[in-house]
Amino acid sequence: MKIPALKLGDLVASVPIIQGAMGVGVSLSNLASGVANEGGIGMISGVQIGYDEPDFEKNNGEANVRALRKHIQKARELSPKGILGVNLLTAINNYKEMTKAAVEEKIDLIVSGAGLPKDLPEFIKGSKTKIAPIVSSGKAATLISKLWDRRFSYIPDLIIVEGPDAGGHLGFSLDELKSETKPKLKERVMEVIQAVKPFEEKYNKKIPVVAAGGIFNGKDIAEYIKLGAAGVQMGTRFVATHECDADIKFKEAYINSKEGQVQIVQSPVGMPGRAIRNKLVEKVESARIPVTKCYNCLKPCNPKETPYCISGALINAVKGELEQGLIFAGSNAHRINKIVSTKELIRELVTETKEALA
Repeated sequence: MKIPALKLGDLVASVPIIQGAMGVGVSLSNLASGVANEGGIGMISGVQIGYDEPDFEKNNGEANVRALRKHIQKARELSPKGILGVNLLTAINNYKEMTKAAVEEKIDLIVSGAGLPKDLPEFIKGSKTKIAPIVSSGKAATLISKLWDRRFSYIPDLIIVEGPDAGGHLGFSLDELKSETKPKLKERVMEVIQAVKPFEEKYNKKIPVVAAGGIFNGKDIAEYIKLGAAGVQMGTRFVATHECDADIKFKEAYINSKEGQVQIVQSPVGMPGRAIRNKLVEKVESARIPVTKCYNCLKPCNPKETPYCISGALINAVKGELEQGLIFAGSNAHRINKIVSTKELIRELVTETKEALA
């Protein structure tokens, strides 16, 4: 059976896989272009993307906007015909400036999570850029669709439904994640598919619903396609690729991780996160790590009270300084055993999906 393409209006991804955006610096222009060249949708993470700019510490906002432009331009040079997107957290302080820069660089897709991107349609007016919120429930999908409909006469071009097994920050409470009856991604995907139907009918426009979180192989992809999802988002699998922008030690941390080592962690963002257990995670469990340098990057963060600086921890990790770094990872990281190219990985996933659909 042929795998259905993922259609975003006039944009068509022959492979219905969105590479999850991973920050800080894990998914930049190299990884995004590699995925886009294979028919998927390549995503650049905008979170502290300017971490290696010379003036990053003094001019954090300007450095991030500049680096975002550079990586979009580089990704487009490497993948002139591919579909490229950026992920921008609504919680970052310069969200508006980063979004406008992405639109000016003619990015194909902007994905936003860590809160509802209430004003996003305003920032893409007059452009061809598509926009997609990340939600964790049918209720959230209805809320953002109603809001955009009422305020902007616009509905999402795509909705990503992220489940509890994703890496990084999660849209669930600690109680939900630790419950024996924790939310199930399949149920949430079906909820969202039903929730968007009234908006699809009103606008006579299809809203593709994409499943994310814990999806590991082609069998998983086929299951969500059969449920009615338009495709999937996968992050963890793309870390262990040659094209991934992180240090080799970061990639090796995934390969060397064991089952049970990936856990829920406390995050200064105010949301639970999932990461590989290491010395930093152990230290944070017992004591606060004082913040000596503040990047003024997140709205909810108070450097005098935060348990540690998440920007510093993520930057350390992507540079390979793992003992002082926070290594975000999905629940299936321990199942990865080798580093491959994006071409190899996507070919494997496509073959497995076709077999499972047949």
